[in-house]
Amino acid sequence: MRFPVERFARLSILALSTSLAACASGAGTPETSYSAPLPRTGPAADYPLVVGEPYRIDGVLYEPVDVLNYDEVGYAAADDMGGEGMTIAHQTLPYPSYVEVTSLETGKTILARVERRGPMVNGRIAALSPGALTALGASDGTPVRIRRVNALEEDRALLRQGLAASSRMDTPMSLVEVLKRKLDAPASVPLRPTPPQQVAVAPSTAAPVPAPTVADNTAPVLAPLAVPQPSEPAEAAPPPASPASESAALFVQAASFSTDDRAARAASVLGGTVERSGRYFRVRTGPFANRGEAEASLAKVRAAGYSDARIVTTD
Repeated sequence: MRFPVERFARLSILALSTSLAACASGAGTPETSYSAPLPRTGPAADYPLVVGEPYRIDGVLYEPVDVLNYDEVGYAAADDMGGEGMTIAHQTLPYPSYVEVTSLETGKTILARVERRGPMVNGRIAALSPGALTALGASDGTPVRIRRVNALEEDRALLRQGLAASSRMDTPMSLVEVLKRKLDAPASVPLRPTPPQQVAVAPSTAAPVPAPTVADNTAPVLAPLAVPQPSEPAEAAPPPASPASESAALFVQAASFSTDDRAARAASVLGGTVERSGRYFRVRTGPFANRGEAEASLAKVRAAGYSDARIVTTD
């Protein structure tokens, strides 16, 4: 009679084990199939990029575009709604994207995140948050350079949290002086409310001028016009020598790469272009109008880590 009892006990243990296994597998299914929504942190927070449709500000058309080699100078505006983070508002760059902002007064450079569209006024290239203005040592109306870069994920994560990214190398003042020459003189006029109205009035005041001249004396007006015309062509003769001297364009060759994607990444950081040469891809900045501009760019490229960079000419 012991054999049936032992067999019954073994069967009972086997049945109990099977049912426990079934319960365990049934309980695990809902947990493994459940997935909570991921928080929008990390690299996923930088996508999708918002570009948007063209729009107008006081009759001026702005067309947002996702351009990688954006590098422009202009005047900054203050954006009180930006908070203490290193953020800016831009009129055409996609958001979120990342840019280096350089003060053209001191050469101080910071990394910032484009998070919104603006400023909604003409004559300003970007609107900086209070935190970005403080970090840059700038204020409303400071001339700045905005250059889009492919920032490292560590820096992106800091900016997304409202913190400052790692320190950037200050732009050499020799390059700052070159960049300041690209500032449009009239661009400083629309920085305040009144000058735009004066600019609009200027054409209307110019229109009545010809009418009185015609009604007055045509002879005295024609005489001064006839005198400069012979003299101006005579002085215009020397300039053809300068185009001839500038026939050889100046470039800064940063490096050569064996793959196109590596060259494209370097060009994005340096604000240069990629040119194929046989099996290699050359990254260059330029062309530059004179040796001074080329040397300023060379200093910037070498400061970025390309110590073998050099100035080259292309006829």
